[in-house]
Amino acid sequence: MTSSSGSSPLPRDAAATAEPPRTLRRAMDARHLVMIALGGVIGSGLFLSSGYTIQQAGPLGAVLAYLLGAFVVWLVMVCLGELAVVYPVSGSLHVYAARTMGPATGFATAWLYWLCWVVALGSEFTASGILMQRWFPDVAVWVWCLVFAAVLFTLNAISARVFGETEFWFALIKVVAIVALIVLGGMAIFGFTPLSPEPHEAVLLSNFLTPEGVLPAGLGGVLITSLAVFYAFSGAELVGVAAGETKDPGRNIPRALRSTVLRLLVLFVLSITVIAALLPYDRASLSSSPFVDVFEYVGVPYAADIMNFVVITALLSVGNSGLYSCARMLFSLAEEGYAPRAFTRLTRRGIPIVALLVSLGIGLVSLISSVIAAETVYLVLVSIAGFAAVAVWMSIVAAQFFHRRQFVRGGGDVATLPFHTPFYPVVPILAFVLLTASIVAIAFDPDQAPALYFGIPFVLLCYGYFWVRYGRRGARPVPVNEEAPVDEVD
Repeated sequence: MTSSSGSSPLPRDAAATAEPPRTLRRAMDARHLVMIALGGVIGSGLFLSSGYTIQQAGPLGAVLAYLLGAFVVWLVMVCLGELAVVYPVSGSLHVYAARTMGPATGFATAWLYWLCWVVALGSEFTASGILMQRWFPDVAVWVWCLVFAAVLFTLNAISARVFGETEFWFALIKVVAIVALIVLGGMAIFGFTPLSPEPHEAVLLSNFLTPEGVLPAGLGGVLITSLAVFYAFSGAELVGVAAGETKDPGRNIPRALRSTVLRLLVLFVLSITVIAALLPYDRASLSSSPFVDVFEYVGVPYAADIMNFVVITALLSVGNSGLYSCARMLFSLAEEGYAPRAFTRLTRRGIPIVALLVSLGIGLVSLISSVIAAETVYLVLVSIAGFAAVAVWMSIVAAQFFHRRQFVRGGGDVATLPFHTPFYPVVPILAFVLLTASIVAIAFDPDQAPALYFGIPFVLLCYGYFWVRYGRRGARPVPVNEEAPVDEVD
């Protein structure tokens, strides 16, 4: 193993007592990146809330909304690809903004994203504990919350590769469940249900024609639903967060991005299509999980227990990715000089242990606030987190736009980039417009409007604090070509 710092080896005695080098390790492959992204995206929104989406927009409307969401994800991810290869640093989402639009924007982006995942941690632990009561009704939810928090902390604290491997298998369980629904449900659409004791006639796409027509809520229903779909796809950007711990980023990051977008498109759109085809749209909204209904329809034994296990796995997978993201974001902020230097402290295996502990602790505080201050503190946290999901994507596409412009003006040749965003500048501009439209549309939905009421003031507060604390130029200049110190590992 060699250090990127290029310093000479320490004497034997000094090496035995010296602190480990403050470096992250490149330990993850493209397959880890793909599953980390899928793990961050595929959660309870698909397994539990997809029926509500169908009810809101109608069967065809829900499919169109997910197609639109997948298209926006593609726009964001191809912008992310160019940036992640140029700046393969840990917690890199805010680094993109800082180096292209100024350190204050990077600072706001980092704290938005960190808060988004911290709030998610509390909700994932709580939901997992509630689901465990199906099998262990006498065990309190808070006990399961502590158990799951300890498990995820341990997985994150061992090494980046252990985290990546764990997330690979967590995400694989979810993907297998979705593929099973697509295959078995697809057969049932044409009348083939070999597992069911009762024969079913082919329904084809008859449920797509509702009493109110093919689009019962009109195009407006599709647009309103697409707002929730954008949030459902958030987490795909974790590929960029993990860039600093990825082997051969120039090759593996583009591969992971392409694979992630393709798999999200296939898994989400096909599963929604199958659910919409098999379940009448007014019935889908009443189900605790449309996946359970479909599995019972096709005759899968113990469908409810199987899906309970899958959903718990999905929640823990999202929490696992979220805790990883939080720790790397705090580490990166501290590296840039915008958070206490204690957050840069690493274990011998290259884990930012202090940042990990603090992120988990604040996540548990979020969990507590959901119980004792649900209408005040927790409402504010959840609202900011929802706003952050789209705001961070806007930061990514804007950063790519300005990065490319600066690169070309500086005499750079786009052909030399290992990965470059296609159709520039149309892609970043179109993505920014669509994401801005979704933010504006939130104001017209009473259920989502608090995201604006609290999200925008939080961003302004971040800018104000930054300028007062650090000035407009920041804590220290960030060299344009600086790369995070890392250790290469086999």
